[in-house]
Amino acid sequence: MTYVIAQPCVDIKDKACVDECPVDCIYEGPRKLYINPDECVDCGACEPVCPMEAIFFEDDVPQEWSDFRTADTEFFAELGSPGGAGDLGPVERDHPVVAGQPVPAA
Repeated sequence: MTYVIAQPCVDIKDKACVDECPVDCIYEGPRKLYINPDECVDCGACEPVCPMEAIFFEDDVPQEWSDFRTADTEFFAELGSPGGAGDLGPVERDHPVVAGQPVPAA
């Protein structure tokens, strides 16, 4: 089990969770942050600091955002486990679930 960052993070990316993560497993895409399920140690430090309340334990993701469980996992299918988001830097693509989210009005 792991934590998942859901829809409220799309186009917000506050990054308080990144600062709190002791294992540097929260990676940045163009529109959303992603938790690497292979690197996450399930400590839960990220969840309470998220001002958008976008982080959920995998089994607790609300039904309307259940596709974000798959998005976070599949995001790392090609990327693998680089061993730390800080060394890798931002990834230049989002998962299709995230890329397909409506863009906020200006």
